[in-house]
Amino acid sequence: MNVRRLYGHRKRNGKCDVDGKRVLLIIGGGIAAYKCLDLVRRLRERGVRVRVVLTEAGTRFVTPLSLSALTNDRVFGDLFSLDDEREIGHIRLSREADLLVVAPATADLLAKMAGGHADDLATAVLLATDKPVLAAPAMNPRMWLHPATQRNVAQLEADGVTFVPPGIGEMAERGEAGPGRLAEVPDLVSAIEAALAGAANVGAEGSGPRHSLAGRRIVVTSGPTHEPIDPVRYIANRSSGKQGHAIAAAAAALGADVMLISGPVNLPDPPGVSIVRIETADELLAAVQAAMPADVGIFAAAVADWRVANASGQKIKKGASGSSVPTLELVENPDVLRTIARDRKVRPSLVVGFAAETQDVIANAQKKRKSKACDWIVANDVSPDTGIMGGDRNTVHLVTGEGVESWPDLAKEEVAQRLLLRVAEELARSEP
Repeated sequence: MNVRRLYGHRKRNGKCDVDGKRVLLIIGGGIAAYKCLDLVRRLRERGVRVRVVLTEAGTRFVTPLSLSALTNDRVFGDLFSLDDEREIGHIRLSREADLLVVAPATADLLAKMAGGHADDLATAVLLATDKPVLAAPAMNPRMWLHPATQRNVAQLEADGVTFVPPGIGEMAERGEAGPGRLAEVPDLVSAIEAALAGAANVGAEGSGPRHSLAGRRIVVTSGPTHEPIDPVRYIANRSSGKQGHAIAAAAAALGADVMLISGPVNLPDPPGVSIVRIETADELLAAVQAAMPADVGIFAAAVADWRVANASGQKIKKGASGSSVPTLELVENPDVLRTIARDRKVRPSLVVGFAAETQDVIANAQKKRKSKACDWIVANDVSPDTGIMGGDRNTVHLVTGEGVESWPDLAKEEVAQRLLLRVAEELARSEP
């Protein structure tokens, strides 16, 4: 997302706000620890003084020598060091920094932090500190979404720890994908700058109550519908479901209770969501109505506008040469988005529709937002030369009652993350 827009604390009078600030970086034991080498370098470029506490597990992934060379300081790791503890080193480390950063914050490290453990230098420092703590989790998606980890995160947030939530995508393990990637280094730098500058909202992908969806129920529709002509043929469209599934995953990563209602797609189920599979528009509408009430409805499914009035129960045979082509009478499908948005009994607090257009994208999306009675429209150009339909990237315009935001070309996972952060902000803003 646009971290500069979020934070706005990078420069002041031509100088970095963070020049001369002190960060204690606590590195956990995960493959993402290698990113900390670049993180240290970039912080030092901005004038930040960095000291490192390297956990024993962290030494399996990065070396003290590398970190010492980058920080121009010694690397700490032993709680029972005679030299350091003669001056109660873990207390001194915890108090001399302006900010403590835990990255990668593994599931084990988060559990120890939440439980108040102090059995090594890293956890002792964290328990002894009176300074702000910023944690950047990184772990397997199922570990991140496990109820135990989510409980630990909720406890730490209640204790005042700020989080840079993990990104969504492919993991180091083959075949694993979902929320759990350590935030990218530029985003971590921006989050640290914001924390050091005293920003109210910190996190490359949002954090804290303002960017949490914990306790919220979100219904997401995804994929195409298949409207049968006969048992073999159907009317459909080119939707792959990638954007809708990414939205469901992003909502789950922010703590939401997610119901994904999906048409026929060739995608794995996103981790941490409930799923209902449908084929037709009628089935989609029934599933959405059954899933209500919800705080948010995000209607990303590409619903066929028409269906055959009388689908054949048997395969329609092609006639002999010269015979007439069968006539298919079409009738309009239910408008799922408009039906839910206009029904005051079931309407979610926030209704988000999608508009796949091939011309006059923004103008058509603005008309659709009004005619469908929804709050937001996510519009995109799906002309064949864009490659968006079925592709992995998307260029969208967020149309709201306040105006239009045009986002750059992004991976569909990034679009999902941006959108869900906006959803979280909107829900937080609407609370009394």
